[in-house]
Amino acid sequence: MQEKARADLAALFETRLQALNLAYEAIESYATPRRLALIVRGVAATTTAMTEERKGPRADAPDAALQGFLRSTGLTRDQLVARDDGKGGQVLFAVIERPGVVAGSVLASAVTHVIHNFPWPKSMRWGAASASTESLRWVRPLQGIIALLGDKLVPIQVAGVESGAQTVGHRFHHPGVITIGSAADYVEKLRACHVIVDGAERRAIIALGAKMAAQKAGLTLVEDEGLLFENAGLTEWPVPLLGRFDADFLSVPPEVIQLTARVNQKYFVCRDGAGKLANAFVCVANIDAVDGGEKIVEGNQKVLAARLSDARFFYDTDLKTRLEDLTPKLAKIVFHEKLGTVADKVDRVAKLARWLVDEGIVTSSPSPLRGEGRGEGDSPLGASLAAQAPLPTLSPGGRGLLADMADRAARLAKADLVTGMVGEFPELQGLIGGYYAAAQGEPREVAEAIRDHYKPVGQGDEVPTAPVTVAVSLADKLDTLVGFFLADERPTGSRDPFALRRAALGVLSQQLGAGLRYDLRAVIRWIYENYVRTESGQFACDPLTAEGVRLEGWSTLQRNLSDRTAHLLDFFADRLKVQQREAGVRHDLIDAVFALGGEDDLVRLLARVHALQAFVTTEDGKNLLAGYKRAANILKKEGFDGTDTDVGGNIYEAEPAESALKEALDAAEPRAEAAIEREDFEAAMAALATLRAPIDAFFDKVTVNDSDPDKRANRLGLLARMRDAVHKVADFSKIEG
Repeated sequence: MQEKARADLAALFETRLQALNLAYEAIESYATPRRLALIVRGVAATTTAMTEERKGPRADAPDAALQGFLRSTGLTRDQLVARDDGKGGQVLFAVIERPGVVAGSVLASAVTHVIHNFPWPKSMRWGAASASTESLRWVRPLQGIIALLGDKLVPIQVAGVESGAQTVGHRFHHPGVITIGSAADYVEKLRACHVIVDGAERRAIIALGAKMAAQKAGLTLVEDEGLLFENAGLTEWPVPLLGRFDADFLSVPPEVIQLTARVNQKYFVCRDGAGKLANAFVCVANIDAVDGGEKIVEGNQKVLAARLSDARFFYDTDLKTRLEDLTPKLAKIVFHEKLGTVADKVDRVAKLARWLVDEGIVTSSPSPLRGEGRGEGDSPLGASLAAQAPLPTLSPGGRGLLADMADRAARLAKADLVTGMVGEFPELQGLIGGYYAAAQGEPREVAEAIRDHYKPVGQGDEVPTAPVTVAVSLADKLDTLVGFFLADERPTGSRDPFALRRAALGVLSQQLGAGLRYDLRAVIRWIYENYVRTESGQFACDPLTAEGVRLEGWSTLQRNLSDRTAHLLDFFADRLKVQQREAGVRHDLIDAVFALGGEDDLVRLLARVHALQAFVTTEDGKNLLAGYKRAANILKKEGFDGTDTDVGGNIYEAEPAESALKEALDAAEPRAEAAIEREDFEAAMAALATLRAPIDAFFDKVTVNDSDPDKRANRLGLLARMRDAVHKVADFSKIEG
């Protein structure tokens, strides 16, 4: 809130000064836990004088209209200027001179306006005035206002607080009153009283001090930008201090220790020379203690020890119960009122994960994009998983082991939601389940899938590629998307309460990262048709009414599936466009490939897009695009649909350029089609590139709209063949340029 408030203060003040025509050179703003400050450099003595010209009635207008205009301007009739209207008459104009206003009064107005219109995300009213809803709302009760122009006081009164030249220093080091002489000494006078008003400077002090404290102890600081901002926002005189905790706590997963230190206590953690979490932390005091901070460190160590004791209790207690014994509790947690419980979701995800393996969509073959290292050594869980034997390679027909592991991982993946550790730290869901699964002897692939099945959770997050993890992660996200679309809970505008956009991006990243090849429409259809029907021949639930229905209602729901499938496919298409635009792919090229329609294999679709982007930036690509657009415009103008591209026969002797284009098409079309068939889109583009010279020569030397109807039809047919050949790669009409 502080950084946003600092930026808002500068922006609001700048806008107000511009509106009031008061010139200035620069604006600086600062924020601390106790104060919000703004300094305007080089303020003009007065606002800029202005001349305003306002058009009035005609000179021969009725007296009532004239008097109304005079009242609105404050002028008399003889002060108006008459000008010819170009029609033989005259129109009256008021020329109003607005002299400059002294800066002091303008600044007082600006300050009052900004305070009353400040956009705090959270605010409050206070005191006797708070009985009225018209009273000032502020983030905390406003205690004082300094308003100085040079060394002169600018009188302001807001919510009963009058402006002055006095403030207070550090709460402990200098709690007394400080008199500010002018903006020139504001920052340094507060620094002398142990207040650093510049948040960037406080962050730099914390970052450097924490790093040096860790290095002095032979450790490495785990940097955390969010924590850096938080500590800078809690202190006015930051002093980083190194503390220790009992090494016995290192038996707890390092993520738990780091989260406990970070979330509960705002501490940085450290690593030792081997890269493992050390039993050390860095806290940030708000005081320069006379004992060097020993008492402060001692107190923080006691608090952290209590927190870590709680965390170890949760961890040890959770380990006493196997994950599979926790799963019945998931039946008591509602996933969504229209979609059943978490236990229902787990059952659906397990069946879908198994089906994805059985159908060969997810296989045990490693993806070509899969890296050897995935950060597994960063934690005891990763190290223990890395030491276990990997999943054996399976024959194409022997997917049973992989399917069983995917089913097992899916059925245990949500069990940690009812553990004490996740109850205390929801951020650990999945990760802590992976620890528990490994500790309870589950196979490496199962523990890894439990740990990573929520990934990727955002832009730039790691995309899992281990087969079991891919099956569970993909099934979890697809089930969520299909379910909420089936329940008519789609995102609208900026509203996305169930994070479906993030889930769709996760599916896309998973598919592209692991190189999964499947028909998305068919997968969605299978999920829809198996979402609510049970083996007993009944629906478990109709998501549209949240009531049990008999199988006779299946045909009614079936009729809705096509529409819902289309909506979800459109949703995926939109997300893919967003993802690729952020990756630097031109939006018009994405639209050009999407416009072809009927493409549900996203890996193939993107290969086509990337090949197209590489092609259209070449000289051949640019010229072919120009030739295509010219051909398309002629065909559109002539209303030629190209259904018969062989009209005209050989009843006339073709011109050389005409014959050359036909020969080029005869050669390029089959080459491009064969390349597309084998998904070699670069080769398809290369085949189309051979049309560039013949089409240029054709337009230069051949009259398309010949008076001979056979010649005209045959030449239009050649252009239609050229257009259609290009359209097998992309709809070039969507490409800009």
